[in-house]
Amino acid sequence: MVKCDYTFSVYLMEEGLCAIILLCNNYNQHFGISTHPTFLHEGKAMELQNKVIIVTGASSGIGLATAKLLAQNGAKVALVARTKYKLEEFSKKLPNSLAVPADMTKENQIREMVAKVVNHYGRVDILINCAGRGYDALIEKINIESFHEIFDLDVVGPLIAMQAVIPIMKKQGGGMIVNISSGTALMYLPNMGGYSSLKRALGGISLTAREELKKDNIIVSVFYPYITLTDFEKNTLREDDGIEWQEEHNHEYRPPDSAEYVAKKIMEGIISEETEVLAHDWMKNIH
Repeated sequence: MVKCDYTFSVYLMEEGLCAIILLCNNYNQHFGISTHPTFLHEGKAMELQNKVIIVTGASSGIGLATAKLLAQNGAKVALVARTKYKLEEFSKKLPNSLAVPADMTKENQIREMVAKVVNHYGRVDILINCAGRGYDALIEKINIESFHEIFDLDVVGPLIAMQAVIPIMKKQGGGMIVNISSGTALMYLPNMGGYSSLKRALGGISLTAREELKKDNIIVSVFYPYITLTDFEKNTLREDDGIEWQEEHNHEYRPPDSAEYVAKKIMEGIISEETEVLAHDWMKNIH
């Protein structure tokens, strides 16, 4: 069992099955990477070139890093978040991208966002539900109003987005949905019971949808990140005036991952089409 300092929100992913990435030598001047890579997995070649991919939570952190990497690899990325000016600035730097401001806690805005993407690109190949917020509170201190707020963003929002894209994917003959969970969903950490329960719920919805949508050639995967160097912790909602749970004993924990590393693992998961993807192999032994 791996224990972590509880002052961190622990972000995890399931094991990333490795795909081989062959990059061409004609690097894009702006990004320093080829825009026409070929990905090999189990003898099959797959390209992200021209795939239409919605990335929620794309204004910062893992969402932004993922959107950048996918765009660098030839995808047409729809950037989704609440902050319009940030999305528009990022969109100017990413070829064939589209800024679509939306509040992922508002059903009408989520459905309108998907409609705008389809109207612009004509299809949706992949949905990546990355938007989310942490919540730290002891079970006895969970504020029900706050819990509902996080529930709407971390579970209901992704579910609505799934419901919006599934009919489109069925009509076009297939697609893929990737939901970003958390390593806390694999553990039982004091102060994180509320948040981790929501991430378990998202995982359950994802895995059930994977079974239900097999016949429609729609793949649903869950990704579990480890601690990541983003503003996620700073933006985490806390009860008890910010008092955080402290571990009784000192335990070493592994260094956090960069958002770019996590983005790479998400992309590998898209290519491998695995059910559950972890940021690190050792996370398989976390309890």
